[in-house]
Formats: sequence, structure tokens, C-alpha cells
Amino acid sequence: MPRAWPAWKLIVLVSLGGCFEFYDLMMTAYISPGLVKAGLFHDGKAGLFGQSDQATFAAATFLGLFIGTVVFARVADRFGRRAIFTASLVWYALATLAMSAAQSAVQLDMLRLIAGIGIGVELVTIDSYVAEIAPARLRGRAFAINQAIQFTAVPLVAFACWRLLPLTPFGIAGWRWVMILGASGAALVWVIRARLPESPRWLERQGRHAEADAILRRMEGRPPAGQGEAVPAGAVAGTAPVASARLAEAFSPAYRVRTLMLVIFNIFQAIGFYGFGNWAPSLIAARGHSVTHSLGYAFAIAAAYPLGPLLCSVLADRFERKTQIIAAALTTAVLGLTFAGQTAPAILIALGIGVTFSNNLLSYAYHAYQTELYPTRMRASAVGFVYAWSRISTVFSSFIIAALLSGMGAPGVFVFIALAMLVVVAAVGLLGPRTSGLALEQVSA
Repeated sequence: MPRAWPAWKLIVLVSLGGCFEFYDLMMTAYISPGLVKAGLFHDGKAGLFGQSDQATFAAATFLGLFIGTVVFARVADRFGRRAIFTASLVWYALATLAMSAAQSAVQLDMLRLIAGIGIGVELVTIDSYVAEIAPARLRGRAFAINQAIQFTAVPLVAFACWRLLPLTPFGIAGWRWVMILGASGAALVWVIRARLPESPRWLERQGRHAEADAILRRMEGRPPAGQGEAVPAGAVAGTAPVASARLAEAFSPAYRVRTLMLVIFNIFQAIGFYGFGNWAPSLIAARGHSVTHSLGYAFAIAAAYPLGPLLCSVLADRFERKTQIIAAALTTAVLGLTFAGQTAPAILIALGIGVTFSNNLLSYAYHAYQTELYPTRMRASAVGFVYAWSRISTVFSSFIIAALLSGMGAPGVFVFIALAMLVVVAAVGLLGPRTSGLALEQVSA
């Protein structure tokens, strides 16, 4: 790609849709106190099935994400990236709007599961699209910017919950407004993103060469086909069209070790990332602060979410991807254990921002990494499968964290997170291949 701007424009547009997916995904931590206040949720183990209602709500979210990623992500390999992330965004918006009218914890959890299916399909498809659009030399930075845009939703939902949960504007409970905002924003982005072209790599694999060529010509600033021009220096020859692969190929000798590594990685990275992200206000409250103050402190921490990837984008393509993942996991473990022993608000906020930054680095690096390890013909299917393990892991870890928080407080939670991060380091360090700066076809060859 001789020019980067056309690719950046597409990456920004597709990331806007992911912004509202993250709004919904990270809502669990911040909206739960409002649901307790409204009487729909209960503290401790007084909730559904004798468990914490917050844990059940998080489990319903990630069960939906699991279904969406492992069952439906493969449709993006069959029908294309553009069609699927457009349809899944509509799915999410409708389910979240319905959730705002729920009258019980059961209704909330069921609709949350349905919304999670749409989010699960969406995020895997966005990752595949970004990987296939970004030039190899900028792929790490592309995922960092993608994550920065998506993470703007975290301070947005934190602020919305902090300000709206105590109120009832127009006689409607504040927590319902938080959900309505997410659904309406997603609908707006769907209109904006309707102008996105299909992934040229996917079109080529379908044998639709003329369409793929036309999109690339527009991106490269070249004239339409038939008007002679020089081939850009350093251009990589296209590959012959190949039919979409079955998921079983992810377990073939060529990809078996990668798949095993990513399954182990996703099971344990989710404990660190969502163990803090989904429970930040509760972890702060466990250090002796009121619900109102914990939400305010959590908002201060959440404001750092989009800044982390922006700061890391400068270095994203200067260091090997697996090295960044290992460094981030170790930092999360160390800062998390330090966080558990503090009570002063300023120190809690500073350490919380530090954990957020290290989780940001982990997140954008592994989102890029796992999409690089599989070929275009099965990228969404394979990434959906390995990514799904992070979702099912969070279903169970939500209940484990709730039990640890109740029985051992924040220190017990962060010891659990630190041990999970050590497994991440071992899996990626021992089994992960190098990918930075290589074309996707080189990495998957």
C-alpha cells in the first residue's frame, strides 16, 4: 500500500461500531450498583440461583459472547466481513433497547445473553477486517488506534452511570437511560458505516477479483482497470483463489500448536482483563469506599482506557507482538497485587490507571496477534473459536471472583489474576511464533 490514509479511514469507520460494542461490554461493572438500587439486583449471594446478581449478569454477557464467537463468527468467512458486522450491530442495538425495558433480573439476563451474541460476532469480524485492510508495516498501530476508538466507550459508560444512576429523568430510571444511549448510538454508527467496502482479501478468496481490484485501486489512488499504470514498488503478488476452509483446519499440523497456544492464552488473559474491568467499582468499594465514591474513582480510571492504546501506538510496530503481550501480562500481575494492598483514593486511582494501561497493551497486541496467525480463508472462523474460550472463561471466572471478593477481599482477587497472567506469559513465550512486520500470507504460510 503506497498510501496509508485510505486504510486509516476505513479502520476509523469500522472502529466506531466497535465503540458501542465496548460500551455494552464494559457496562457490567458500572451499571450493577444502579440495578441494585432499583431492586432488580441483590447484594451478595441473594441473587438468582443463590449467586451474586452482578456475577450472573456478567456470566450471561459472556455466554452470549461465547455463542456469538464460536457458533456464528464463521458466517463472516462465508458471507463477508461487511455484511456480518452490519447485521450484528443492528442485532445488538435492538437487544439492548429491549433490555432497557426489562422488569426483572431474569429478563435482564436473558436479553443480555441475546445482545452478547451480536457483540461476539461483531468484535471477531472487526478484528478480521482491520487485519486484512492494514498494511503489514502498520498493523500493530492499526489495532492500537482501533482499540483507542473502541475504548472511548469505557469512560462514556462510566460517566453515564456515575451521573445518571442516582437520577430518574422524565420519570425513567437512570440505568434504563444508560442502555438507551448505547442502543441509539449503535444505530447512528450503523448508518455511518454502511459506506464501508468489503475486505479485498476476502473478495479475492471468493474469486471476485474485479471487485477486490476496484477497492484496492481506490485505496491506492490508482486509475480504474484498463488505464495503464506502473505496479507500486514492493507490491506483493496476490494468491490464487481458495475456497473457505473448515474450522477443522485450525487443528491441522500447520496450525495445531498456534490454536492450542491461543486457547490457553484466551482462557487466562480474560481473567486479568475482565477480572479488573468488570469489577473495578466493586474492588474499590472492597477497599472501604462508598458505592458513590467507588463509581467516581472508577470513572477516573476508565478515562484512561482510550489513552493507553494511543500512547502505545507509537511503539506498536517497533517491538515483536508476543514480547508486548508478555510485558503487559507481567505488568498487570505486579500492579494488581500492589492495588490490592492500598486504600488511599489517589493511590488506588493511579494503580488502577496503571493496570488499565497494561491491559490496553495486552488487548490491542493480542487482537492483532491472533488474527495474524491464520489465513484469510478461515480467519474469522479460527479467531472466533480461540477467542470464544475467553468468553466461556469469563462466565466461570465471574463467579470465582465474586466468591473470592466475598471471602478474601481484593487481595484474593488479584492473586487469582496474577496467577492467570503467569500462565499467559508461559503460553505465549513458549509456543507463540513471531509476526511483527510480516505480511499475513507470510505468517500463515
